[in-house]
Amino acid sequence: MFESAELGHAIDKTTFRAEVPALRAALLDAQFEVREQARFPVVILISGVDGSGKSETINVLYEWLDPRYLSTLAFSAPSDEERERPYMWRFWRALPAKGRIGIFAGSWYSHPIAERIRGELSRGDLDQRMDQINRFEAMLVNEGALVLKFWFHLSKDAQKQRLKALEKDPRTAWRVTQESWARLKTYDKLQEAAGHVLRMTNTSWAPWIVVEGTDDRYRSLTVGRIVLDALQKRLPDSRDQGFPVAPPMAPKTDGLDVLTALDLTHRLEKSAYEAELARWQGRLSELVRHPEFKKHSLILAFEGSDAAGKGGSIRRVTAAMDARRYQIVPVAAPTEEERAQPYLWRFWRHIPRVGRVTIFDRTWYGRVLVERVEGYCSEADWLRAYTEINDFEHELHKDGAIIVKFWLQISDEEQLKRFKEREKIEFKRFKITEEDWRNREKAPLYHAAVCDMVDRTSTSTAPWTLVEANDKNYARVKILRTICERLEKALCVEPSADKAAEKAAEKNTLKSKAKAKEK
Repeated sequence: MFESAELGHAIDKTTFRAEVPALRAALLDAQFEVREQARFPVVILISGVDGSGKSETINVLYEWLDPRYLSTLAFSAPSDEERERPYMWRFWRALPAKGRIGIFAGSWYSHPIAERIRGELSRGDLDQRMDQINRFEAMLVNEGALVLKFWFHLSKDAQKQRLKALEKDPRTAWRVTQESWARLKTYDKLQEAAGHVLRMTNTSWAPWIVVEGTDDRYRSLTVGRIVLDALQKRLPDSRDQGFPVAPPMAPKTDGLDVLTALDLTHRLEKSAYEAELARWQGRLSELVRHPEFKKHSLILAFEGSDAAGKGGSIRRVTAAMDARRYQIVPVAAPTEEERAQPYLWRFWRHIPRVGRVTIFDRTWYGRVLVERVEGYCSEADWLRAYTEINDFEHELHKDGAIIVKFWLQISDEEQLKRFKEREKIEFKRFKITEEDWRNREKAPLYHAAVCDMVDRTSTSTAPWTLVEANDKNYARVKILRTICERLEKALCVEPSADKAAEKAAEKNTLKSKAKAKEK
C-alpha cells in the first residue's frame, strides 16, 4: 500500500503559495457550514512513521481552520484511570460532537501496532482487534460521522534523513529523541505490521489515505484538499448514512415466546423473604469486598415493564454495598449534549473502573425498545443496534467487566393494579404519568420488541435474566441471588455453603406456589 508514497512527490513554493489562499478560504467556509448544520462530526486520524510530518500537519490544520471548533486529542501510554477501564473508553470520551472536527494524534490503531512490533500480539489476535475496530468505525459512520484516516509514509532512507535534519535544526531538535532512533531500527517490522493493519481496515466507509511525508508543501496541500473535498461532498448529502446489519425479525407462529413462557405465579412468603434477603445481601457484600473483585468491575443493567419494581430491586442491591463503591445511573431521554454524540457515548462515559459497581436504571437497550416502538429512530438504526450493543458488551467483558442484565416482567393485571395504587399514594404519585398509561396501549409492540431484544442480545458473556416480578419479594431475591452467582463464577469463588438455607428457600417457594394455586 506504500508504493505510491515513495515516488518523490513534491510541490514547488510558487505553486503552493498560489493555491493556499483559495484552499484556506474554502476550508473555512466548509467548516462553518459543518458547524451551522451540526448534523455530523468529523473525525480525522493522523498516523504514520516518525518524522513524516504528523505534528506539522496538525499545526497546518489549526492555521487553516477556525480553532474554536477544532480539537486535538493526543494519546500516548494510558493513565492509571484509563488502564482501569476498557481499552476503547478513552477514545469514546474524546469523540467530537456534531458540528465539530476532532483530530486524533495517535488513535485506536497505535497500541495494537506497537504490541505487534514488540511481539506481544499474535497475527490472529491482531486480526481480531482490527475486526473490532472495523465494526467500531462502521458504527461511527452509521451514526453520521465523517471519518478520515491519514497514514504519512517515508521510506527508511527518507526517515533517517528526516530525523537528521530535524535534529540538526535547533528549533526542531527537541522532537528527536533516543526513542525516535530506536524506532528507526524497527522500521521493517513497522512496515509489516502497519501494512497489514491498513489492508485489514481499509474499508469502504473509512478508507485509509496514504500520503508521502517527504515534502512539507506536498503533504500539507494534499491533506487540505482531501479534507475539503470530503466536507464538500458530505455537507449536501442528507441521506441516512446507516444501513441495516441485521435481517428482519422472524414472525412468531405459535404465540409462544420468552415472556409468555414465564411463570408469573412465583411467590415468596414474608418470613422466607426476610431470611433470603439477608442471606443474599450478606453474600453480595462479601463478594464485592473480595480481593479478586479488584480486578473486575460490575455492571448491573435493569430493564422491565412499567411499575415492575426496578427501583425497589435496585435499593435492595445497594443496601448490601458501601455507597463509595457504586454509582446509580438513571437513564431518561438524551440531553442535547448526548444527542450530539453517537448513541452509545452516554453509556461509555459511565463505565466503572475496576473494583467499582455501576447500576443502570434503564439502559442502552432503549434504542431497541422505546426508540423502536415510538419511532424515535429509523428501522436501520435499531436493526444495527443489536450488533453494536453486542460488540459494546463484548468489549466490556473482554476487559474484565461482569455484566448482569435483568428484565422484570409483570402481568397486565398486576401492572394496572400498581398504577392505581400509585395514583392513591401521595409520595408515589410522581411515578405515574400519562406516558405510562399511553404505553399500556402499545403493550403488544413492546412485547415483541422485548422478545427480539432477548433473542438477539442474550450472549454467553452477557446473558439476560428474566425475572418473574408479580411478587416483589420473589423478584428481589432472584435478582440478588443471580448477581451473587455471577460474581462467584467470575471471581472463581466457591458458592455459599449454606445448602440447608437454599433447600429451605426452595421449599418455601413451592409452598407459596401451592397456596397461590389453591386460592
